[in-house]
Amino acid sequence: MTADLLRDPKSAAEALRRGLLDHADAERCIAERTHLACLAENPSLPADLVDRLAVDPDEAVRLTVSLRPELDETRRMAIDFTAGDLDRGDGVWWVRAGLANPEVMRRAATSAHPLLQRAAARSPHLPPDLLRLLARVEDPVVENLLGIHHPDTPEEVLMRVFARLGGTFSAWMAETHPRFPREGLATRYADHPDGNYRRLAVRDPAATPELIERLSHDPVVWTRQAAARDPRLPFHRLREALLVPDLASSAGANPALPEDEMAAVLDRAGVPA
Repeated sequence: MTADLLRDPKSAAEALRRGLLDHADAERCIAERTHLACLAENPSLPADLVDRLAVDPDEAVRLTVSLRPELDETRRMAIDFTAGDLDRGDGVWWVRAGLANPEVMRRAATSAHPLLQRAAARSPHLPPDLLRLLARVEDPVVENLLGIHHPDTPEEVLMRVFARLGGTFSAWMAETHPRFPREGLATRYADHPDGNYRRLAVRDPAATPELIERLSHDPVVWTRQAAARDPRLPFHRLREALLVPDLASSAGANPALPEDEMAAVLDRAGVPA
């Protein structure tokens, strides 16, 4: 069956990646240099051919070999590979399939291979010791993935993600993470030159109504909108914000908005009672 699939150009790559190969077919593919990166991933690839591909001149082939699950750490790190700066390790199938498996997570997280570390960082099931280990790796991709996927990501990691990627999805995930810091943000960031940081001041429970009002006039719209949603915004400014196009929606969602003001908003919009 695998031999038939190998003869079909449409199925050859996947057959090399997943099919049960005999030694002769694998040898022929190596000699013809056919889809070698797919072949290097195949679980049934004989050990002697794994060794040959580990020193292949194609960097993508060597990288794929370095991610094979049967390799021990010494053999894995002896391969000359380069991991892309933005590669998240999504293709490491055995780690992806084992995100809830403690043994798989320990093997991946404790490896020096950056793609195994990144693949492990996608797991919300990492125990505290592996979470601490990955939080110290100083790999931006690992930090981004921890901020998105793990409920106990340390505050300092979340702040580094936000600082590095303010305005992106990863930064938003970090900011909305339950462990993202709140106390002290007003003191640290209310006068920051970057509007993304000034917006953080609104999250501080100690932020005063005067500061919230000032931030509702901020030059950056996201900061103004965050302030308009905050119940500490003085009532006179909340009423003003309801009439400002880029603040109206945020002000309308403010939990301090009285019912009569809600009714007035609906009347102006022509919504029947």
